[in-house]
Amino acid sequence: MHLHLAYPAVLAVLLFSVGLYGVLARRNAILVLMSVELMLNAVNLNLVAFDVWLRDSLHAGQALTLFVIAVAAAEIGIGLAIVLAVYRNRGSSAVDELRDTAEAAGTAEAAAEEPDPAQQPPSAQTSKKAEATA
Repeated sequence: MHLHLAYPAVLAVLLFSVGLYGVLARRNAILVLMSVELMLNAVNLNLVAFDVWLRDSLHAGQALTLFVIAVAAAEIGIGLAIVLAVYRNRGSSAVDELRDTAEAAGTAEAAAEEPDPAQQPPSAQTSKKAEATA
């Protein structure tokens, strides 16, 4: 019995679509990581299906699948470590809150780098004018 290539390809497309929806729609960082893993597994299914269909003597699709599995394991380990560290510091693993925190930190750093000249004492303003003319 020989399985046609369309069946695993359609299953891989469905898995990838569900994973893509999970990445775009979810707000929890853990669920986003799980969705990325689902997308990687869809890619693995395609690699193995095409390897069997092409009857590759080197089994390059299966070798690439092992490489993708290793990358996915490293990604999930580092990703979970980052999510746990953020959860300990912030008390939440919501992706939206992390983005808002990063934007607020970026604007606070920009404001701290350039002080407002109106709030500086007059002696500091005159010393800057003297440096500019020198």
